[in-house]
Amino acid sequence: MLPPEDDYDFKVPDELPIYHKGREIFSLTAQIVALIEEDEESHAPLKELMLEDAAMLTVKVAGAEAADLYDIRMENAAIIRKAARDLLRHSASLEMFGFKEVQYFKLLREAIEEFRLLFIEWVQSFDPWNYVVDQWGLFNPPGINPSPEEQED
Repeated sequence: MLPPEDDYDFKVPDELPIYHKGREIFSLTAQIVALIEEDEESHAPLKELMLEDAAMLTVKVAGAEAADLYDIRMENAAIIRKAARDLLRHSASLEMFGFKEVQYFKLLREAIEEFRLLFIEWVQSFDPWNYVVDQWGLFNPPGINPSPEEQED
């Protein structure tokens, strides 16, 4: 039997400012890529990648909040960081390939910068002592190392 819901320290992602900003970025990205003309073959892959990257900003926040463990939260945070940076790179690529509506990229860059600041605050809220040892050694709290005796097969 599960403990009462009051016993969970789970934040509903919809209550988090970073989650709202991620949704805003996804909406803005969707509006920008909707301007891509169907006959532009070089733009089609970037359209898909940009939507994928923008979606990761909220999906991985929700995953991190549900997991609650430090190593899983940090893993999700790393994926979010990569997705945000890739979104910026893909928009720059779209511009290099001749996308005409580049004035909207300034709005996207500003929104991602606001997201980045919320991201820093959000990551600092992670409890580093609520963890399971990451046997890969990548997402352990400072000073915690996987022991060779406990290595996974």
